[in-house]
Amino acid sequence: MFRSLLFLFTTVFISGDFLFAQKGTGKIYRIDRYESIYLPLGKISFADKLIEYKVGTPPPIQKFRDSIQCLHEPNYKNYQTPNFLSLGCGGSLTVEFTDNGFMNLPGDDLYLFEVGPSKEPAKVEISQNGIDWVYAGKIAGGKSSIELSNAGIDDETVFYFLRITDLKDLCRSKSAGADLDAIGAINSVIKLTINADVLFDVAKFDLKKTAKKDLDSLSKTILKVDKATIVIQGHTDSDGDEISNITLSENRCISVKERLNEIFGEDALYDFEIKAYGESKPRVPNNSEENKQQNRRVEITVLPPKDYYESLNKQ
Repeated sequence: MFRSLLFLFTTVFISGDFLFAQKGTGKIYRIDRYESIYLPLGKISFADKLIEYKVGTPPPIQKFRDSIQCLHEPNYKNYQTPNFLSLGCGGSLTVEFTDNGFMNLPGDDLYLFEVGPSKEPAKVEISQNGIDWVYAGKIAGGKSSIELSNAGIDDETVFYFLRITDLKDLCRSKSAGADLDAIGAINSVIKLTINADVLFDVAKFDLKKTAKKDLDSLSKTILKVDKATIVIQGHTDSDGDEISNITLSENRCISVKERLNEIFGEDALYDFEIKAYGESKPRVPNNSEENKQQNRRVEITVLPPKDYYESLNKQ
């Protein structure tokens, strides 16, 4: 009962002259005395894991070097309380998002909760795998948001790693370098990939009996977010003709959607979109049975709800 009542609670977000009401998962986070930032997927939107912390030179004093202070939701109180992380002059920090990723979608995509009396500039890079990095932008002069489209990043790739490097602008304070309380994804997403052979028999679109249990288990991850847009993408290998593969992948998406609707119930606050790609977007070349199996898949992406993006258009 308590959980049901919690989902009905309505939060109000004021940004400039715009009033935004959002049910459920979405959450407002205070930036300073006058401003707040709204994250549509709430508390799951933050970096969860420290990968590497390289202290710059000169370094901050010891009490500002607790690297885990940059993870999860922000908790900054004041400059005297060491619940944030300082990079040091030229220092860097690499973090991972483990229960979500982030994408280039409409509006700002990332927000870095930089705190303290000064806002030092820093370079931001992102990666899918923690190995190959691309430049995402720079925070500077109190601007702590990043819009990935400004860096020419596509709108299909999901990223899971972020690296921030201090640009050596202010190196003499006791918390030298950029000071970070949290790193959040405004356009946070959850992406799930299922091998089609687990769900369907060859060239069929009716779910196997065992597949229903797999989708039941997968739905627990989706239910971390109680209001969202769920995009279901269907992919096949290159066997058969192109039109038949498009039809097959579409019907498979419909079967998955129908099962998820059964699980979630008619009162669920989810919008579904189906995208049937057939053989047009292989992960690997269709030159072996093993590769073909990788290409036969269903991908489910949980995105912020449509009304969030509608609100951006009204601003």
